[in-house]
Amino acid sequence: MAQLLDGAGKLGWVLLKSVLRFLFMFINNCAAIPSYCLYLVLLQPLRIWDRSTFWYIEGVMFKWLLAMVSSWGWVAGYTVTEWGDDVRPISEEEAMVIVNHQSTGDVCTLMMCLQDKGTVVRKMMWLMDHVFKYTNFGLVSLIHGDFFIRQGKAHRDKQLVYLKDHLEKYYHSRDRKWIVLFPEGGFLRKRRETSQLFAKKHSLPHLTHVTLPRLGATHVILKCLSAQQENGTIGSDTGTPNQTAKRKGLQWVIDVTIAYPKARPMDIQTWIFGYRPPTVTHVHYRMYPIKEVPLEAEPLTDWLYQRFVEKEDLLAHFYDTGSFPPEGHKEAVSRQMGVNPMWLCIIQVFAFASGYMWYSVLQYLYCCLF
Repeated sequence: MAQLLDGAGKLGWVLLKSVLRFLFMFINNCAAIPSYCLYLVLLQPLRIWDRSTFWYIEGVMFKWLLAMVSSWGWVAGYTVTEWGDDVRPISEEEAMVIVNHQSTGDVCTLMMCLQDKGTVVRKMMWLMDHVFKYTNFGLVSLIHGDFFIRQGKAHRDKQLVYLKDHLEKYYHSRDRKWIVLFPEGGFLRKRRETSQLFAKKHSLPHLTHVTLPRLGATHVILKCLSAQQENGTIGSDTGTPNQTAKRKGLQWVIDVTIAYPKARPMDIQTWIFGYRPPTVTHVHYRMYPIKEVPLEAEPLTDWLYQRFVEKEDLLAHFYDTGSFPPEGHKEAVSRQMGVNPMWLCIIQVFAFASGYMWYSVLQYLYCCLF
């Protein structure tokens, strides 16, 4: 009986915490997201007069919003440990980031672990499934200039054309530096069986912890954002004459592998309600200079497949040992990702104060008009 009461008490406490967390996040969203939108409406004259300053301010507020999402997991004890290459020294250079995809929590994990990477978060463009357009954060991503891609064979060719147009219109004009995509094209649990059947049919590696990546978006990004020499290889200068002095094009491909303890991915619901015990998510980075990346479709496909075979080995080692393997002859070194609680408190206070201010302004205008 005592054990039953103890279990019921623990369950009740978890449910109470989940409800309180949800209420806080709901109010937080109601204050922060409309405030972000209204500030940018107010700053539209600045967008006409000085575009670079406008997108600088937008990027700062965008980073604050992502930090708020990161704080949801952080206060519940969901932290990140980083492995592999240190990507901070190249945070001001242009890079394409390819990530394995297991759940909706992957995006939240990236939001957290990239917060301390200089200006990366505010100058980042995301490629994500079109369903995210209809979430609470969808409007923010639309304003920021992220690209929502529709999956499926029926839409694939059109989506790649739309992606090319989107990159040409928004990537350079908004001073983006990093672009993040999930080449697998969906969650592991949904694509694994199909991927394994495809691999068997075409004598490709059998993968369990990742799926075979799709080439389309990766190829379009490299074609659009990498500087190309006359022989078709990737160079170091941009192909657009007006931007040669300012931009070098993509300089790096950053291969990111996300691993969850016991292969149990965390989804966005876990981040919101916090019902899972404190968990450390492990993120491994491996950097490749862009000159090592082939540009033509067939060699690029082989290169991309090889990266995901490496991810398979990394994850297999992690699930067996609890750590990633060493790089070459070096010992495997991990770095605990830190979050500044004082800074999080400041932006949360700013968000709620802004929400109250805009509510008062709109209420006053409504009373004046009606």
